Amino acid sequence: MKQRRISKIQRRKISIFVRCLIISFIAWLLIAVSNKYTFTIRAGIEYVNIPEKRAFHPLQSDTVSVRIKMSGWNVLLSRLNPDTANIQVDLSSLSTRNYIVFSNQIGFINRQFPVDRQVISVGPDTLYFDFSKQTQRKVPVRVPMHIGFKKQYGVIGATRTNPEYVTITGPLEDVANIEYLETDSVFGTQIHTDIRTVSNINRKQRTNVTIYPTFAEVTIPIGELTEKIIEIPIKVENERRYTSVRTIPSKVSLTILVSLKDFSKWTARDFEAIVDLDNWEENRVKSLPVLLTKTPDFVKVIKIDPQNVDFFVRR
Repeated sequence: MKQRRISKIQRRKISIFVRCLIISFIAWLLIAVSNKYTFTIRAGIEYVNIPEKRAFHPLQSDTVSVRIKMSGWNVLLSRLNPDTANIQVDLSSLSTRNYIVFSNQIGFINRQFPVDRQVISVGPDTLYFDFSKQTQRKVPVRVPMHIGFKKQYGVIGATRTNPEYVTITGPLEDVANIEYLETDSVFGTQIHTDIRTVSNINRKQRTNVTIYPTFAEVTIPIGELTEKIIEIPIKVENERRYTSVRTIPSKVSLTILVSLKDFSKWTARDFEAIVDLDNWEENRVKSLPVLLTKTPDFVKVIKIDPQNVDFFVRR
């Protein structure tokens, strides 16, 4: 069967039709992205102008729904790259009442968004607060770390922060539950020298607690590590019901990873290894596992030899 050939005139008509279709689509797209639409986003709350002499508890979630009027192009970008925004809420009026009305702060909130995005409303429109006695205390600062080291390097000492403690102020029941505060995590890869940085104190959504200062200088000592072998005697626990107990061998060998500069610092006196006879009496095991009950900080035990020992008991 012969294939029907498209004539030159037909090809020209098809080409004109496709061009018109593309132009129509582009025109429709331009009109669509230039029109204004109402789009709702979720936003976190940041409180500003907090009354100094009043401690408060928010009685609702720390996120709100924000209805924004913006162009179709911005709506498209928001859908392609969804993100939780943050809006500031002025609490200065809490000095005379226990609620905040968003409709009275629309102008203040709009100034926090680009000019091509207009905030229409925030839901819920009213935020309520419960007031309580304000208190103050100091808590220690801790530093979470996610660090990768060069081979044979690691942390060789305690992490130091300046300041070591921060002052927190807020409602008594909230402040009493805070035992410590963490900084933002410290990250690193292929690290082989000391880390010195400044890290913000992580509030962890504690919007009604004031923290001072809001950052800390962090120093993490990093150094070269090396292996060391130490022999330590084995202590026997719960042997008082027997005349004598002897383990074979009487010592264990520890292979440890220590800082090169502290190589001669650690000796057998800094470690303790035990075996527990209760384990034999309860389970009738033939050998006893060696347990380390004392090791120095920043020393890593990589091998215990032997891990189990034989024993003789004289009743």
